[in-house]
Amino acid sequence: MRLAWQWPHPWLLLVSAVAAMVLVPVVVSALAFAQVDASIMRHLRQYVLPDLLRNTLWLLLGVGVGVTLLGVSLAALVALCDFPGRRWLQWALLLPLAVPAYVSGFVMIDLLDYGGPLQTWLREGWGVSPLPDIRNGTGVVLVLSLSLYPYVYLIAKNAFASQGSAALEAAQALGVPPWLGFLRVALPMARPWIGAGLLLALMETLADFGTMAVFNFDTFTTAIYKAWYGMFSLPAAAQLSSILLLFVLVLVVLEQRSRRGMRFAAVGRSGSTRRRRLRPWPGVLALAYALAVLALAFGVPVTQLVRWSVASMALDLDTRYFSFVWHSVLLAALGTALVVATALLLAYAGRQRPGGPMTWLQRLATLGYAFPGAVLAVGWFIPVAGLDAWLAELAQSWLGIDTHGWLKGTLLVMLLGYLVRFLAVSFGPLNSGLQRMGRNVDEAAHSMGVHGLALLRQVHWPALRVSVQTAAVLTFVDIVKEMPITLMTRPFGWDTLAVRIFEMTSEGEWQRAALPAVAIVLVAMVPIGLLASRKEHADET
Repeated sequence: MRLAWQWPHPWLLLVSAVAAMVLVPVVVSALAFAQVDASIMRHLRQYVLPDLLRNTLWLLLGVGVGVTLLGVSLAALVALCDFPGRRWLQWALLLPLAVPAYVSGFVMIDLLDYGGPLQTWLREGWGVSPLPDIRNGTGVVLVLSLSLYPYVYLIAKNAFASQGSAALEAAQALGVPPWLGFLRVALPMARPWIGAGLLLALMETLADFGTMAVFNFDTFTTAIYKAWYGMFSLPAAAQLSSILLLFVLVLVVLEQRSRRGMRFAAVGRSGSTRRRRLRPWPGVLALAYALAVLALAFGVPVTQLVRWSVASMALDLDTRYFSFVWHSVLLAALGTALVVATALLLAYAGRQRPGGPMTWLQRLATLGYAFPGAVLAVGWFIPVAGLDAWLAELAQSWLGIDTHGWLKGTLLVMLLGYLVRFLAVSFGPLNSGLQRMGRNVDEAAHSMGVHGLALLRQVHWPALRVSVQTAAVLTFVDIVKEMPITLMTRPFGWDTLAVRIFEMTSEGEWQRAALPAVAIVLVAMVPIGLLASRKEHADET
């Protein structure tokens, strides 16, 4: 008996199209394997790969522990406890998102290096022996943990706030101490959100280039750049990229398996405002802890950047900076709209058509976050340039129009690179937000005749609003700070603040790089402040 072939479900087709688009740079890079130089690969395997593997594993472990401890502890304090300064700290703790990690890196090196002001003061004023060298793996872990903890903090805070204190109060009524109730009730319920934030932070760690270059700490991203620009071997860079991708696959699989078979649901908003009032001394300690983290992650870097900016403002500040800011904001807005819309479709497709194939397609579609920006830029530029040449040839032969192409000189390649690179940033909070809505919600809506787009508009969208805002802010800030994709694919005259920072730092002009760095911080602080104010209003009402 012959079985009739059936078309895949439309949701599967949609997610397959997104995954295929994300895999285009992977395929383009993989095609370079046929051109591998055996001598270069032998050198990499013998002298480079052991150090890369050791350094990468150290970063994943150190940054993973650091962002989890900082993000979860601060989120729990702000969402579940009441202490002096909590109301403004809940949004102020997001401010480190506005400071690129590579900017914090060179500021920390300047301050803490042997010839920096802190060690000079300790030696001359107190006779203190030199502090441990900051230019090592521990220094990189410290800077990245302080820069990336807001990924975990913001998403975990949403989870703790949506649970409210009802579950903890129920645990206390059964005789469970508050700290044990947090570990046994609140923390497990927040695992999908914490996992999503941790995954974003770890993938950002794997893909980071600027911080590693500032600290001269070799990882796969720096090795890819060296293979590409030092050895002039794109095939070698492609093979190193494939190893980097394996790390991402392992992270995604481990994160998914860690919560397999678990079900999550919000306790309800009724308890969201009944925070536990801390006694005076614990409240002071909570405030001191939050202020210390905020000072190290935001206050110290920004203060030093402002000092440098004032010194260089008279020389550098001119009308060009208005175009730098405008280009940065416009590109971030366009990229954010594209990324968030695609991520929402991707997450919603998984809810409508759950199962193994959908899960794996979603994983494939969100792998681009760990790809170095230069790999994505070239991976998209090559096929777009080929399509451009083909269209130009058709225009010449069919229409007699002589053109140099229509695609590669536009923003298309840049926006496609943003989509691949930052889709996981938006997908994490959106998918976690959908998971926290039980299936019984959909079933109740279906019983009342609500289906399709009406279900999304009337039921899912109100509950997803904060998750959408979170995804948009994270994506906007990341695109504003993004450097390699913008640098390599921007059309002529489309310089941004990040490009200006690259130009100054490549010439060793650290102080002159401070002015565009401060501008990036100010631009990124606007959406962070708007999100924080709306979330505060939502939590209090």
